[in-house]
Amino acid sequence: MQSGILNLINKTMKLLLIIVMVVSANITLHAKEHILLESKTEIISQAINELERAMKSPEGELYLMGQKFRIKGEYNFHLTIRDKDNVSSVFVVDQKNGDIPSQNRLKDAVFAFRLSFKMPKNKDYKFNYSFKF
Repeated sequence: MQSGILNLINKTMKLLLIIVMVVSANITLHAKEHILLESKTEIISQAINELERAMKSPEGELYLMGQKFRIKGEYNFHLTIRDKDNVSSVFVVDQKNGDIPSQNRLKDAVFAFRLSFKMPKNKDYKFNYSFKF
């Protein structure tokens, strides 16, 4: 009888392990999927939405970086994004109530920021965005 219970527990554990592995693989696959956006307005709008999410409290990536390094002020950047889901150039247009070290730290963080979508190859898209801390 004890052997039957052990077999049942063993089979249940194997089944649970398989389920966990399948779910983990599925999550990993979906995390790496990037949707291809084609229109300029759609691409810029999505990029702005993602930057806004990254600036939101309490869990936004850029918000947390700003908190960690005590960044203050408003930084207006001219951004260029390219086909490899990243920011390819950042030019400072204006800054208010900020400082150069904070501006440079933010600029580096924006360069490292990854977008969740793909764009057409060999095209770039330019827009302005103001980061307010």
